[in-house]
Amino acid sequence: MDSGFLFMTPGLLISFEGSEGCGKSTQIQRLKARLEAAGQSVELRREPGGTAVGERIRDLLQHTQEASNMTPEAELLLFAASRAQLVREKIKPSLEAGNVVILDRFLDSTIVYQGIARGLPMESVRAINRFAVGDVIPQLTLVLDMDAATARERIQRDGRELDRIESQPLAFFEKVRQGYLHLAVEQPGRMVVLDGAQTPEQIEEQVWKLVEERCHALQS
Repeated sequence: MDSGFLFMTPGLLISFEGSEGCGKSTQIQRLKARLEAAGQSVELRREPGGTAVGERIRDLLQHTQEASNMTPEAELLLFAASRAQLVREKIKPSLEAGNVVILDRFLDSTIVYQGIARGLPMESVRAINRFAVGDVIPQLTLVLDMDAATARERIQRDGRELDRIESQPLAFFEKVRQGYLHLAVEQPGRMVVLDGAQTPEQIEEQVWKLVEERCHALQS
């Protein structure tokens, strides 16, 4: 068991954000393991997806040929539909049961990908986001920052085929990166930027320290 860890009040929502290939999946699994070693019940959810409805939407958004000419507006609404289902079916009940919920992407992805990178009207994007999530906002959002070219190289080293969103040009992902950095400046109380070029071990320790600090703050 990790020493000095303070168990949290019922329900803690943590989201991980960043461009494709930044290392979110690795850090999510490591944080889950450490929290469980400290005796905490943890649930992982991904976006889009996380429910039966959401997984169907995920497949449509990322892998089907029919989505090749999808408009940014349709993309935005599909992401919001998946999120609305996830919040009400999985996230809220889990938080009410006192669990830690770790999200692989959440509302900030929509602001960045569809609002900033796709260029949709930000007022509309934020309004749709608010409708989808209701009052469910992460207490802590960790942004793994990495330049677009390095992140793309990581994906290609895996040897897997890029999905529809991963196949966007590097200029798109540079907008995504700058979008996350801009959001973090806007919301310093919730969002923390970590250098994704560090070793996984270095990032893991920084993540754990931030989670401990947030738990202590919630208990005080």
